[in-house]
Amino acid sequence: MRLFSFPRVSQTILVVWGTVLIIALILRILPQPRTVDDAFITFRYSRNLVNGDGFVYNLGSRVLGTTTPLYTFIIAICSVIFGNNNHQWYALFINAFADTASTFLLMTIARRFTQSVWVSVLVGLLWAILPFSVTFAIGGMETSIHNLWMIAAWSAYLLGWPRGWLGAFVALGILTRPDAVIWAAPLLLHQLYTSWRDRSAFNWRQLPYQEYLVGLLMGLPWTIFAAVYFGSPIPHTVGTKAAVYQVDSWQAFVRLLQHYATLFHQHELLGALVGVGIGIILFPTLSIIGSLNVLRVDRRSLPLVIYPWLYFVIFSALNPLIFRWYLTPPLPAYLLTVILGGNAVLSSLPLTLPQKRWIGAGLAILACLLVMNAWQLRPDHGPKTPAPRMAFHELELNYATMAKRLVREHNVDQNTLVAIGDIGAFGYYSNARILDTVGLVTKGLEQYYLSEQQEQIIVDGANYAIPPDLIFDYQPQYIVTMADFVTQGLLQDPRFAEQYDPIPLYTIKTDYYGGAMWVFARRTSE
Repeated sequence: MRLFSFPRVSQTILVVWGTVLIIALILRILPQPRTVDDAFITFRYSRNLVNGDGFVYNLGSRVLGTTTPLYTFIIAICSVIFGNNNHQWYALFINAFADTASTFLLMTIARRFTQSVWVSVLVGLLWAILPFSVTFAIGGMETSIHNLWMIAAWSAYLLGWPRGWLGAFVALGILTRPDAVIWAAPLLLHQLYTSWRDRSAFNWRQLPYQEYLVGLLMGLPWTIFAAVYFGSPIPHTVGTKAAVYQVDSWQAFVRLLQHYATLFHQHELLGALVGVGIGIILFPTLSIIGSLNVLRVDRRSLPLVIYPWLYFVIFSALNPLIFRWYLTPPLPAYLLTVILGGNAVLSSLPLTLPQKRWIGAGLAILACLLVMNAWQLRPDHGPKTPAPRMAFHELELNYATMAKRLVREHNVDQNTLVAIGDIGAFGYYSNARILDTVGLVTKGLEQYYLSEQQEQIIVDGANYAIPPDLIFDYQPQYIVTMADFVTQGLLQDPRFAEQYDPIPLYTIKTDYYGGAMWVFARRTSE
């Protein structure tokens, strides 16, 4: 029995698809690492794990501050094999190959639904160059691995892979990101429903019990370990962010609506008003048309086509602060249904076949050009190689610079308590003991954000500020912060001037978060 089954394709198709896959791989290696702050949190967990310090961020403190245990272990395995100091490159190559595999699977699914090589190529090419696909691959996040498990699970269901693979991919997905349950649950339920509906009388062997068994066997070891080691398998970050960040009631809904309306980044060329105005009608309409056509081909596609909208509804209802990497998971299915919807509309037009081909080619080129317009050939910070414009990581570079200076000039080490809100890059490069003012890796801070005064110290347009009492209770030796996080709160408290001094030479001017990054040192008693 073959482990995986794919529709037969000609040599010509393999060459064309192979070209797309090479493009996908190159466009993730060429930009070089442009690492997102949260990725550094995972890297530090991996480094401590390899060093024998346990699955911890701060030594001796068992707090599950990462939502991606599987990715942490994958990076750790690479560190054991290749050395414990190139985590950004390990992540980039892992993600590059994961996205390349995802591109292949998306092309396979697209051809399965349309029997068109060129439609499948367009889906694969757009996924290969889409900024939201590339940015977090080069940003070191687990997004690419999560997407691979998700698309592989859909492929296992749609292409009839042997029983067990779907359950394995579901388990891997949830171990990579907890919100994978949004695509995993409908998929498993739909498989159970179709198996029950199509079973022979009293033939229970046709039910997909293998999927559940494989998934449980893969997921239970981590669940048991995390429950014993951390006290709970649920990441500490899940409840913390909701308590810390102040967001408007419709923030998630509006951000997701904008995102679904700008699939090809046309707003960067046409402006927000025109770009969003066109996309807010065009793309959802095409997605619905594409979804209906796909369902006519194969009813098993239901979990795939509803996923972008289920994701939209759930995140809008929960209304968390939408970080950029939250916006990538629904895109593979959304992109696929939009392209298939466009193909269905074009096929229905009363035109000759050559006319349809010319129009289709023109629209495909336009879509690719719009997406490529969201790239820049020479970014103004970080590596001077082409990268998506949205792959901004100047903040992380500044935190890294600050960490290295404090280590070099103030002997900051793992025994030095440093308070900081964006813990990733600074914590990774300083290896200091971090007082995480957001509370991702530091327990017991939620109480500070329940104060009635908390909302008053948040700068207009911001969503977060450091509670002054948190600093005075924990007495960190250093505070590293953006100006916005302390301007209306900590700096206005007379106790702060009595206990802490700024280090002016360490100030980094910025054009975000209040215009500056500051460092304060606790005044030592003479």
